[in-house]
Amino acid sequence: MKTLTVFTPTFNRAYILNKCYESLKRQTSKDFIWLIVDDGSTDNTKELVDKWVKENLVEIKYYYQENQGMHGSHNTAYQHINTEINTCIDSDDYMPNDAVEKIVSFWKKNKREGIAGIMALDSYTNGQIIGDKFPDNTKESTYFDIYNKYGLKGDKKLIYRSDLTKMYPYPIFEGEKYVSLAYKYAKLDENYKLLLMNEVVCNVEYMEDGSSLNMINQYRKNPKGFAFIRIDNLNNPKATLKFKFKECIHYVSSSLISKNKRFLIETPCKLLTILAIPFGMIMYFYIMKKTAEV
Repeated sequence: MKTLTVFTPTFNRAYILNKCYESLKRQTSKDFIWLIVDDGSTDNTKELVDKWVKENLVEIKYYYQENQGMHGSHNTAYQHINTEINTCIDSDDYMPNDAVEKIVSFWKKNKREGIAGIMALDSYTNGQIIGDKFPDNTKESTYFDIYNKYGLKGDKKLIYRSDLTKMYPYPIFEGEKYVSLAYKYAKLDENYKLLLMNEVVCNVEYMEDGSSLNMINQYRKNPKGFAFIRIDNLNNPKATLKFKFKECIHYVSSSLISKNKRFLIETPCKLLTILAIPFGMIMYFYIMKKTAEV
C-alpha cells in the first residue's frame, strides 16, 4: 500500500488542474495516490482526468459529487483515503519534484505516538516562502500554537494521519458552501502535536476565483459556517482573552448576517459577546457594504 494520498478538491478548474498533474508526474517518489474530488464541475474536468488515468503515469482515484464547497470535498476525500497519511494540494497549486519523497522520508523517520502529522512550508511560484519559517529550536507544535503562541505568519502545508482526519467531519449547512478547515485541526490539537519540517512541499498560486481572495464574499454567503467556527474557537482552552474577544466580534457579525436572534443564548462567552456587539455591528455593515459593491 502507498504511504501518502495527495487529494485535490476541484470545481471547474480544468483550465489549471494540469499544473498539479504535471508536478505529480515529476515526483522522485511514486509512493503516493492522487485522489481528485470533483465538487460538481460543469467543465471538462472528468474527460481530462479520464485521459490521465489512461496514461497510467500516476495512480489516480476520481470521485464526483454535487457541489458542497471546499469543506464538503474534504469530507468526501477523507472517507476514501486508505493510506497512512494525506495532504491536500489545491487545484491551482502544485508540488516541487521531491515533495513526496521529503514528506514520506520525514514521516517514516520521525513518526511516533502522540503525533498527528507534519506541518511543512508553502512557497509562491517564484520560490519565495510564504510567511515565516519554523523556529530552528522548535521541532513540534500544535496548529494553534504556531500562529498564536509563536506568532508565525503565512499558509503552511499540513500532512495528517489518515485515521485522524476521518474524525470530526465538517458540518454541512443548508444553502452554504464554506466552513473553515481549521475546525478539524483545532480538534486534533486537543490530543496531538505536529512535527515541523522546514521544507517547501507546495507551490501556491492564489487565483482570482479562489476562496483565499474572495473571503469577504464568503463571510456574507456562509454566515452559519463562520459562526460555527467562532463558537468552536471560543471553547478552545488555549484561547487568550484577546483572541476570544476578536472571535466574539466575528461571531456577532456572522450572527447578524444570518439573522440569528439566539446568538447571545448560544455563545459560550456571553459577557464578551455583549461587549463585542458594537464592533460586530461595525464589521457587519462593512461586509454588507463591500459585498454590495461586487
